[in-house]
Amino acid sequence: MDGNHSPYDFTSSLARLDEILGQSRGQFEEVSELPDRDRLTFTNGFYGQWCTAVFVDIRDSSSLPAHYQRPRLAKIYRAYISEMVAILNSSDRVREVNIVGDGVWAVYNTPKKRHNDEVFSAAVRANSLVDVLNIKMAAKNYTQPVRVGIGVADGRALMIKAGHKGSGISDVVYMGDVVNRAAKLAAKGSLTATTPPIMVDRSHYAFLNDYNRGFLDYSAAHDCYTGWVVNTAMNEWVRDN
Repeated sequence: MDGNHSPYDFTSSLARLDEILGQSRGQFEEVSELPDRDRLTFTNGFYGQWCTAVFVDIRDSSSLPAHYQRPRLAKIYRAYISEMVAILNSSDRVREVNIVGDGVWAVYNTPKKRHNDEVFSAAVRANSLVDVLNIKMAAKNYTQPVRVGIGVADGRALMIKAGHKGSGISDVVYMGDVVNRAAKLAAKGSLTATTPPIMVDRSHYAFLNDYNRGFLDYSAAHDCYTGWVVNTAMNEWVRDN
């Protein structure tokens, strides 16, 4: 969001704080699916009952500047973020795609069991994309490969509009355990050379079909289901190149 300077008025700020903190709980509606953004105001919000969050995060990103100068590093991030957004945005169940630093995450409406399988497929494509990216990078003499952790979690999400009313500066914020859990799971993925990149919480695993469950194993150490799952078509390209 682009800044647009406006003087700060402490008296107005006090009034806004009272107004926001005094809003009725009834203005936050329980819904099975999160609605379009245009239904949000500065006074309402929506609790989505059946949501899935996917979080993709680069491992050891702080070490990359030691290997690449800034122009090359910028190209890596642009390529990675560009195609991660493309993949996470490819499901018709997507509600939001967001970029936070070197993390890309998305929230999906998943009220039906098959929706979980669709979202899991997007997470698998995200994993295969890393292999594709590393091959493309190697061809351009990028010697340090990229590793990511991918977290997938199910649960409720609160969707609100937040910002400074009247300033034109606002954004949609997604709150709730589902987003936090996906981010924490992503932080566990690819921690070591023997740690699988994909981390799926118990709730999401429970609603996957038997075929997709077959690719995942329970990890007592992480209390979730993990896997080295790849997309078949993308993996064929990886093998050929």
